Formats: sequence, C-alpha cells, structure tokens
Amino acid sequence: MAGLSGFKGYLVAAVYTALALGANPAAAEAVPEALRTGDMRKLVVHAAPVAAGTATFAGRDGTEHRLADWQGRVVVLNFWATWCAPCRAEMPALDALSAAMAPDVAVVAVATGRNPPAAIDKFRAEAGIVNLPVLLDPKSALAREMGVVGLPVTVLLDREGREVARLIGEADWNGADARAVLAHLAAR
Repeated sequence: MAGLSGFKGYLVAAVYTALALGANPAAAEAVPEALRTGDMRKLVVHAAPVAAGTATFAGRDGTEHRLADWQGRVVVLNFWATWCAPCRAEMPALDALSAAMAPDVAVVAVATGRNPPAAIDKFRAEAGIVNLPVLLDPKSALAREMGVVGLPVTVLLDREGREVARLIGEADWNGADARAVLAHLAAR
C-alpha cells in the first residue's frame, strides 16, 4: 500500500502542476486560434516569443529610435514603402488604429528602403495620415534584421518587446478582428 500512496501523491502533484501551467497566461498561446478570423487568419503566431530587431531607425527630424522605445506597450510594427500599393491601402487603417487603441497599443509604421521625404509627405496628405509619426529605415537595417523580404509586413510585439506574431500582406488593422487580437495581447 505504501507504494500506491506514493504514486497517488505523484499523480496529484502532476495534475496540480499541469493545471497551474494551463492557468499561466505566459504559457498560453499568444493569440488563440478562435481570435484569428477575417484578415487575422493570415497571422502567423509563434510557438514562443522571439527577440525583435535592435537596429536603429530614424524619425523625420533625424532622432534615433529603437523598438525598445515602445517597450511596455503592445506594438503593431508595420514595414511599408510609398511605392507599395498594398502598403498605401492599409495605412489609413493603421492611422485610425493608432488613435483608437492608444496608449496600450502603439502603431509603429516604418518606411523601409528608398522613400523620398517629398513622396512620404504627399502620400500622407492624400491619405489623411495624421496620427502616425514619420519613421524611416532608409537602408532597411531593421527590416533585414527582422527577416522582412516583401512589403507590407506587420509584426506584433508583446509588452516585453518580443515578436509574437507576423502578418505578410495587407490587412484591415482597424477592423474588429484586428482589434480583438490586439485587445487580447494588451490584456496579457
């Protein structure tokens, strides 16, 4: 009987350990499958968070930035270019999202590669972009470091600044599906 009691204790300990891990939000999937609807079906969620890039990029005034500047908030990091039609199409939604979900969610839209300032200004005026700062990665250092090979690419970072998911291509980032994903990440 002593052997069975030891086994019962082991079994109880194993069950409680499994329950504790299941209740641990950090161990849970970053974006549950049930939230990946609409455009968010294209979202590729990592099994575990991965380190984000550390390369610097610049503000319009030349101020250096790093992704760590937004640590503590969920970040929607969008790589775009003025010559990219899908990028241009989704930018108004990103601009609206920036206003709607601040301060918990930061939209960081980085123009990567050759994007002449005059072209950026013209596009922003035409599209009515008012909430997003002008951020530039002219040599694509951050984009290369993060494995961006086509545009647009949007990367979701958790509050610790780690990449938890990415979406290649255009999406309605101000739609209900995207907002549900971002609200889930912000609540973690």
